[in-house]
Amino acid sequence: MASTAPPRPRARPAHTQGSTRCAYTPNGSRLVTVGSNNTIRLYKTGFDGEPTNIDDCPEQHTAVDASDDFFVAGSEDGTVSLYSIPNATFEKFLLRCSLPVRDVALSPDSKWCAVASDELTVKVVNTSDIGQVRHLKEHGKPTKHLVFDPKGSTVSLSCTDGVVYVYSLTAEEPELIRKLDGIIGALDTDAEVSSLVAWHPDSRAFAVPTPTRDIQVVSKNDWEKQRVFSKGHNGDVTALAWSPNGAMLASAGKDKKILLWETKSQSVVARLDYANVMDISWHPTDNLASFTTSDGEVYIHPDFVPEQFAQLLKLPKQPAPFIHDPLSEISADVRRPDANGVNGLKIAARPRRDSLDSYDSLMDGPLQEDEDFVVDDDGAGYVVNGNGKRTLDGSDGLGNRPNKRQQLEAQYHEAFQPGSTPWRGNRKYLCLNLIGAVWTVDQDGHHTVTVEFYDHEFHRDFHFTDTFLYDKACLTENGTLFSCPPKEDTPATVFYRPHETWTNRSDWRTQLPKGEAVLSMSLSDSFVTVTTTANYVRVYTLFGIPYRVYRPKSTPMVTCASWRDYVLTMGNGPIGPDGNARLLYTIENVKRDEICQNEDTVALPEGAIVRSVFFSDDGNPCVYDSTGTLLTLLHWRQPSKASWIPLLDTKLLPRLASGRKHETYFPIAVADNKFHCIILKGGDQYPYFPKPLLSEFDFSIPLTSEPPKSKAANEADPDATPEPEDDESETRKLEQAYLIKGIFAAQLQDLVDSSSSAGSHAQRSALARLELDIDKTLLQYLAIECREGEERGMRALEVVELMRDRTGRMIDAAGKVAQRYGRTILGDKIREVGERRLGGADEMDEDFA
Repeated sequence: MASTAPPRPRARPAHTQGSTRCAYTPNGSRLVTVGSNNTIRLYKTGFDGEPTNIDDCPEQHTAVDASDDFFVAGSEDGTVSLYSIPNATFEKFLLRCSLPVRDVALSPDSKWCAVASDELTVKVVNTSDIGQVRHLKEHGKPTKHLVFDPKGSTVSLSCTDGVVYVYSLTAEEPELIRKLDGIIGALDTDAEVSSLVAWHPDSRAFAVPTPTRDIQVVSKNDWEKQRVFSKGHNGDVTALAWSPNGAMLASAGKDKKILLWETKSQSVVARLDYANVMDISWHPTDNLASFTTSDGEVYIHPDFVPEQFAQLLKLPKQPAPFIHDPLSEISADVRRPDANGVNGLKIAARPRRDSLDSYDSLMDGPLQEDEDFVVDDDGAGYVVNGNGKRTLDGSDGLGNRPNKRQQLEAQYHEAFQPGSTPWRGNRKYLCLNLIGAVWTVDQDGHHTVTVEFYDHEFHRDFHFTDTFLYDKACLTENGTLFSCPPKEDTPATVFYRPHETWTNRSDWRTQLPKGEAVLSMSLSDSFVTVTTTANYVRVYTLFGIPYRVYRPKSTPMVTCASWRDYVLTMGNGPIGPDGNARLLYTIENVKRDEICQNEDTVALPEGAIVRSVFFSDDGNPCVYDSTGTLLTLLHWRQPSKASWIPLLDTKLLPRLASGRKHETYFPIAVADNKFHCIILKGGDQYPYFPKPLLSEFDFSIPLTSEPPKSKAANEADPDATPEPEDDESETRKLEQAYLIKGIFAAQLQDLVDSSSSAGSHAQRSALARLELDIDKTLLQYLAIECREGEERGMRALEVVELMRDRTGRMIDAAGKVAQRYGRTILGDKIREVGERRLGGADEMDEDFA
């Protein structure tokens, strides 16, 4: 590519040959340069005369960084000095190191200065009080480069071992939060080649040179590789800098070139011929950049970006180049209501609060939009009232002229696909469940999809090249369902591939109407269910026959799940007083055309969202929310009787009782009366590769935050001898068993009642065994109460009254327990309960109570 650069600026021989560095002040008024001689130069922006010099300073400067009022410079003699910019004078020494300083960096608020030297420890010193020093010492090699992120919450070190270390500075003691290996090369601290971490201005990602002469972008959210600026330099990269708005990237290399890259396309837009460039600094507002060379020269380059691309610098802050940008994916899933709003109130759709992947959490804050786009400021009378008529002088029809119309910001629950993860680098899981996993890899132009099963004797793994770019999938024992988003010329497509077939071809593919995209989908043994952006629920048979299409009452749609003939759909309902849309669900039997629950509310705490929804292995709806709570739906087959019951609060797990372990859980399934999930550590929100192992937890209804003593002791010290459980721990264990078995019995009773012949023999037998287990649990509970003494007699009698047995056998057993512990009065009361039950008086008393 031929050079498209403007006329070449003159070289300014500012320093002697050797390391030369430069930095603009944040306001752009000054350019500071340091070099190998004992002179520091301050160039005034827009002034072409001689710079202001600061003499009698240390020689062999290796680093500089500037704020509006002062700058700091480090040198090979181990000193870090602070200089005043208005006075152009030395003020104080910030720090003294025993070995040469290699880099310095000021925090965005200029209150802290990080210093890297040939020592192993990096020091962060307060610029106002040099007695306040923090130490970063969990890396094992000297640091070549360091830099704060744009928010100042982390500092990144590029070390000589070829590893990037990221420290968090939010706490009093800095904490190493990430080690990134395999990106930068191992370099000496005095090497001219760069391994600098250059943070993008939107603070979501950074760029770093690689040994292959490319520039790799890495996201902060998951520390995965994103886009690559490649095939540009023919030599190692020596300098790197983003434009102030992130729309362009400038890099210099040993090939004697400066390249200007366009961020969005990662393409080279200009090549400038400059040799030995060591440092590049962009002016914060103008089309101006300065750079220094190892020959001690300084270049101040006006019109740095060629005229045909200069408009890029005038754009607002641009997003970092992600392979799959979370911002664009979120914005595509959010429905924007009409501009007129509802009932005269403007409603702006955005993700609900506390959504970890919401736009606002990924950016510095919410987007600022004009609150009143149309205002009747000239009294022309074009503001209308609720009847469509103009009001007098802009009043509200009652003669009251408000100063400003009330604004209401509605917060919708975002659509999601259960069991899937967002893009992380170029990979994402399309589906994770107990059958297996489906994931895809972006290969730039096509995807590679892999379907892997846990039971290889049941099915063989397979993978294929995906030109449709599927972004959602469902996996069952019978087949795999895929869908892809619409493109400009191609509608969204749904594709089903069965695992076994007795015909030559049984997979099928169907297209949705143009412009309609899939929000979520589910696959059962009977039907394929798809919810779309057009607010339709589309139901197909397993072999592609359209079975039903309808529009649900709760929109925009959020997600769906299915089991056999039952389909559960969720959508956003009315806006509550807090501005949050109520999440509503509907369950219906598609084959029978029966609605079990119609537009009922999902029980969520304030600000919480649903993380996943699925049916258990025995066909009961379950949800897992952002508070870490697993809930199941009881009596859901009976209209208007359903209630959400907590089965497990993961924050109360005994493994977390010590407070030293911090982890979250990605829900997978409820099966075999256990919660199956993936344990996430290190602040991860979603599982990643290689495919993680599944863990399972017993149900534990949240009754108390204190874990059982023996379990808590085992978690704190796994090698310790388990302590025997006391009566209190055993009581809590029995309370849990009683409640959980009661839930199972209620669910099984519902199933029996809903069956056409009052349930099969196997179901009725299972229910009888379960009720017997409940009574046995209560019998053990009774024994504990009897041991506690006579004063617990009324509580013990209440336990007996909870027994379900009507034959009298369990009441007799309870009487024997009371007799064994010498509770004579209690034994008499128990016999009275047994006599009432045999005579049917219990039921009559309940009716007339």
